[in-house]
Amino acid sequence: MTKTRTPGAESGPASTIPAIPRQDVLGRLVALASASTTELKEQWRVLFGAEPPPYSRKFLESRLAYRIQELAYGGLKPETVARLEALGEQIDGKNITLRRIRQEQRPIAGTRLLREWQGVEHVVTVTRDGFEWQGRPYQSLSAIARAITGTRWNGWVFFGIRARGEA
Repeated sequence: MTKTRTPGAESGPASTIPAIPRQDVLGRLVALASASTTELKEQWRVLFGAEPPPYSRKFLESRLAYRIQELAYGGLKPETVARLEALGEQIDGKNITLRRIRQEQRPIAGTRLLREWQGVEHVVTVTRDGFEWQGRPYQSLSAIARAITGTRWNGWVFFGIRARGEA
């Protein structure tokens, strides 16, 4: 997942990502904890050859720690990457919606979600592949909420799994 710049793609010279000597790894990992956010972002630019994402300091530290080790010891073998992708597809069946939902946030298959709307109680069952409402499969809770209300809703909010405005 490394971005490299190709010559001629920009007006300046191509960016090269430096190799990290193995004896420097421990010291660089320890230094991440005391580095300022500005320093972490600069390290990101050097080690990834791209602008840092607008994520938390904790994310930057952990991803930089991995990158330092990756550049010193080497990354995952292509066979390992292929195996991990295959395992991921077995888990989610290439279902893009399920990939976006963190597994720990998703209710367990078999869970029944209840919601009363305009005097009618609606029951949704969480399935392995998505959700079921009135005997029909749905990919998302938002689609079910829209079918019930006729308007767009965040399904997680509609069914009370997440409060409005919660990330």
